[in-house]
Amino acid sequence: MNSQRNEIEQQRSRTGQLLLLFSIILLALNMRSPITSVGPLTTMIQNDLQLSSAAAGALTAIPLLAFAILSPFASKLARAFGMERVLFSALLLLTMGLMLRPAGSAAGLFAGTILIGLAIALCNVLTPAVVKLNFPHKVGLMTGFYAMSMNLSGALASGFSIPMAALSSLGWRTSLGFWIIPAFAAILVWITQWRYIRNPLKAGQRTYQKTSLKGSMLAWKITAFMGIQSLLFYSLVAWLPDILHEQGLSVESAGWMLSIIQFTQLPFTFIVPIIADRMKNQQPLVILTVSFMAAGLSGILFAWTEWVILWVIMIGIAGGFAFSLAMMFFSLRTKTSFEAADLSGMAQSAGYLFAASGPALFGALHDTLNSWTVPMLLLIAAVMGLFIAGMDAAKEGYVTGRSYNRSAK
Repeated sequence: MNSQRNEIEQQRSRTGQLLLLFSIILLALNMRSPITSVGPLTTMIQNDLQLSSAAAGALTAIPLLAFAILSPFASKLARAFGMERVLFSALLLLTMGLMLRPAGSAAGLFAGTILIGLAIALCNVLTPAVVKLNFPHKVGLMTGFYAMSMNLSGALASGFSIPMAALSSLGWRTSLGFWIIPAFAAILVWITQWRYIRNPLKAGQRTYQKTSLKGSMLAWKITAFMGIQSLLFYSLVAWLPDILHEQGLSVESAGWMLSIIQFTQLPFTFIVPIIADRMKNQQPLVILTVSFMAAGLSGILFAWTEWVILWVIMIGIAGGFAFSLAMMFFSLRTKTSFEAADLSGMAQSAGYLFAASGPALFGALHDTLNSWTVPMLLLIAAVMGLFIAGMDAAKEGYVTGRSYNRSAK
């Protein structure tokens, strides 16, 4: 198998490389839009299906919990069946979920949401590993392409959900159903990788080094970095418009500030991986990340609303830096693509579980204290945690842990 795969890799033409890149980009376009398209439509969905507030809120929480539950198993599936095969299966699962979600009842909506969460969990973990496997000398550039694609689709989905719902009498169903189109497009393009899907590289069919990352302090620092940057992002997505509205901005203006954050991230999710890949030590990038984030959050904490656009741009820059660095650490701090998948699964499982607690915690604190001051102070404290974890994660080196050999069967 290994020799067969090596032969296939040697035969990959420039066209084949471009098709693989296009496949990865289309995969990335489907990794955020199915989630971010829901938030603006929540009230419509709730009223149409007579859902409680808790049930409506679960539509956002379910994918995050799916990320946390399935992520540790993604690398195991890749070792057993091959990365390309698992990713193609995830795309099929995602498309099924996207078809179920707008089809009819509340049961279909939630069943589709679960399938979508499970599918994206696999893609989240394995995409960095596929990049490392197929583009070992262009990790930064390829990570930039897929990270920017992922965040672009997420930003567009949140911005266009309401306008698309207004185009049809079916309302939110049309808006959610639209995202079946890019999923089908991704499947069609991934079919060009069929010989790799049929003949994937499977770790179980050769001798390889399996590492338990639970004993690696560096792996835990990367996990902490991933979790804290996710918590900052999802907490701000959930509550920033409300915070700014209480500080005097209109509902519309407060919503636009969140959009500015997401669009500001885009160029940095492309540029930062390329820069990070050329550096042996990424600590300067961590320092920039923390400086921009702390400055932006402080401006909002002190309600300096006359400079609000500056604060949200700073937060957007910091978010682009933080997300990109988290993705790059999976490749830069591992020696093999399967080890990258292990680290990605560990970090994303614990990270998203940690992040899922953020919006609920900060909302509860606001309800109890009737103020956003303490939640904002906690976010700034989280930035300090991001700095501590990031400075160690950014040092040159590789994750280490308890290792053992597994022979070919």
